[in-house]
Amino acid sequence: MAVDRAAEMIRQAARPLVMLGAAASRPRLGAFLAEFLARTQIPFFTTQMGKGVVAGTPSGQSVDLWMGTAALSERDYVHEAIDRADLILAIGHDTVEKPPFLMGPGGPTVIHVGYTAANVEEVYFPHASIVGDIGPSLMVLADRLEGRLPNGSALLPLRDDILRQVMEGSDEARFPLVPQRIVADVRRVMPPDGIVALDNGIYKIWFARNYRTPVSNTLLLDNALATMGAGLPSAMMAAICYPGRRVLAVCGDGGFMMNSQELETAVRLKLNLVVLVLEDRAYGMIRWKQEVDAFADFGLEFGNPDFVAYAKSYGARGWRVGKASELSTMLEAAFSEGGVHLVVVPVDYSENMRVLVRELPPVVQAK
Repeated sequence: MAVDRAAEMIRQAARPLVMLGAAASRPRLGAFLAEFLARTQIPFFTTQMGKGVVAGTPSGQSVDLWMGTAALSERDYVHEAIDRADLILAIGHDTVEKPPFLMGPGGPTVIHVGYTAANVEEVYFPHASIVGDIGPSLMVLADRLEGRLPNGSALLPLRDDILRQVMEGSDEARFPLVPQRIVADVRRVMPPDGIVALDNGIYKIWFARNYRTPVSNTLLLDNALATMGAGLPSAMMAAICYPGRRVLAVCGDGGFMMNSQELETAVRLKLNLVVLVLEDRAYGMIRWKQEVDAFADFGLEFGNPDFVAYAKSYGARGWRVGKASELSTMLEAAFSEGGVHLVVVPVDYSENMRVLVRELPPVVQAK
């Protein structure tokens, strides 16, 4: 039986780790996932599209086993745990996402748990699978594991250091604002059920890693085709579906200008919506990628309109952040006032090279 085989493999693991992917983000699975983690005490991380799938146990107590989110395929903070794992239980992983880790010789044993069989690819070829309804399957698996995993939490001691590194810069006061501070201020303003819809750019990696999501489906992002211009219309749809919740679109200036005319639609529909535009006057993600690969910085800069006047021309309210302390204040004021608001904040992406690409400590082999 597939469950029996998977249970035996997990029991024999010295450093098991759970990965929660896109298909695990269905709201009805939250309680099943939380119960499975609570009963097994195996630490877990999420893919970008799996963020927020575990809000806590059915009794309401939080599960303090979260190790982070894989914003990159390798050399991210959470890879300090991933690279040490000898078994990864991949729950709901869809290979349409950017790989959260790369399988290969010497890598961990991988067990796929999903509604459908795994799509076997060069970087994802599970050693075993449990295919079926994820929730009940996990309960059957938990019955075979609970109380029988002496090494279940072996990787948990890495958690505090990983999360400490992730949160560095959250209170940085310099201006223009660094991405870590922007993410932290957005989190302070948004209630637990508030919805953040991301466009696509380098800031998406920062939000995927740093933004905590206690409620599922409250950080909407595309980790597949990653189409620029998607942030504003995604947020508009969220505002239509959930008129009683705070909804924030986060866009780079390049992505926003690809669909900025939809401000008129949002105003005409009388939506309550705040659009946060991170302004660096460049295609930041491509600039970062080119710098990582030692290519020339070419053809990446552009000019912008006066965003405050631009918002006003559509009947929206425009704001421009002039110092670090103003961002959270302006966002709060915009939400309190209601209607459609555009908040522009200059961003300092000098942190990208120092933080996103780093050398990890050597992997400690099991004795």
